[in-house]
Amino acid sequence: MSDLDRNVAYVLGHTLYLNITNRCPCACDFCIRTHSKSVGSGDNLWLDREPTQTEIMVALSHYDLSQYRELVFCGYGEPTCRLDDLLWVCKKVRALRDIPIRVNTNGLSDLINGRNTASSFQGLVDTISVSLNASTPEGYVALCHPKYGLEALPAILKFTKEVVQYVPEVDMTVVDNGTPKEELSACEALCRQTGAHFRVRRYITTYEEEAKKPDPQIS
Repeated sequence: MSDLDRNVAYVLGHTLYLNITNRCPCACDFCIRTHSKSVGSGDNLWLDREPTQTEIMVALSHYDLSQYRELVFCGYGEPTCRLDDLLWVCKKVRALRDIPIRVNTNGLSDLINGRNTASSFQGLVDTISVSLNASTPEGYVALCHPKYGLEALPAILKFTKEVVQYVPEVDMTVVDNGTPKEELSACEALCRQTGAHFRVRRYITTYEEEAKKPDPQIS
């Protein structure tokens, strides 16, 4: 297995992950990539270049998909920066194996791609996990520093409200890094308006302890 293969497809716990880009329109204060270059079996998720569609499938070919709980698009970038490639890989995987597919996203796909994208995931993705993290546009800018400024949070909420119509399970998550209970409640109220499920996840700077759990989550 080449270094590219190892860092495009990597394993954490019972889950197989795909790291297909390092591009992201946000620079979140809590992002794991500011603290570590490695996650699970991936020893350096900072890619020298983005893998081609074929190279992504080659990286996946080293693994028996039947041995994993799910396949997750989540690495050191926002996977919808390569939305067309992501969807292409999903179609290929669907033809190979009936494995649940999840996309961890900042929810900014529409702004990234310049079009409404929610319906693109229909029939290809089982779960979308949207990183919410703030209850106001100003709070989101202060925490996640999106290049879209105050447009970001409204776009995230719009995408989430639309994608619940096309994907069986949609979650919105908030990282709890000493977040006040009032803010968590406000975020949950926003999430409920979209029809998504709300989840609070703990702030971590390394996945070494997370990987020891029987069913770890990295989002």
